[in-house]
Amino acid sequence: MIKIVSFDFDGTIVKHTFADAFWLSGVPALYAKHYHVDLKIAKHLLFEEYEKVGDNRIEWYDPGYWFDRYSLPTDWKKMLSKFRKNIEIYPEVPSVLNNLSSHYRLIISSNSKKEFIEIQLSQARLADYFEYVFSSTSDFHTVKKVTDFYEMICKKLKISPREMIHVGDHRQFDYLAPQKLGIMSYYLDRKKLTKGHHVVSDLTQIEQELIKRTDVTVLNQTQKRKKQLL
Repeated sequence: MIKIVSFDFDGTIVKHTFADAFWLSGVPALYAKHYHVDLKIAKHLLFEEYEKVGDNRIEWYDPGYWFDRYSLPTDWKKMLSKFRKNIEIYPEVPSVLNNLSSHYRLIISSNSKKEFIEIQLSQARLADYFEYVFSSTSDFHTVKKVTDFYEMICKKLKISPREMIHVGDHRQFDYLAPQKLGIMSYYLDRKKLTKGHHVVSDLTQIEQELIKRTDVTVLNQTQKRKKQLL
């Protein structure tokens, strides 16, 4: 029986606009101002360094690392508020979360820094829908959402993998990795480039799938009670 519905965050609940504004505009602008260089030069230098570090290292995701590395004179956590206007959620999200929260416990399972997740949930007024927010980089100090990440979440929640569903937009880390543990997972392909049994193009399809499961569970329980009364 499914108890937990787990969602990836960037690309699933929210668009990448907030993170992109911070990393691709905010940090270069701060660097340019601090070192008195042209913004184009700052972007070229930083983007090159982002690539050198690469997303296989935890430093890539950590603003503290970059701010310390370049001695940028700003508190990056406070700087996040500057980009609130760039926060965008996908249109179906509020309705889906509202409906599913009546039947399931909802969580976030992401590799984004927790501070990035929390400010966006707060701004979008979605925080109350989620019982837990799990960040692989903030909570478990792992770079990617590998199978061990999902195993640690199940232990934290005291559930078996069979009691959780996860959905996200990365085929390897949101679909294949949790699947290896026995979690039913769905690959969210908003561009509709992929087809398959567990491929969806928006979160309403997950909602419909779970409603079917709820209806089947209720039907089975009703039939069981009828048999007991006979």
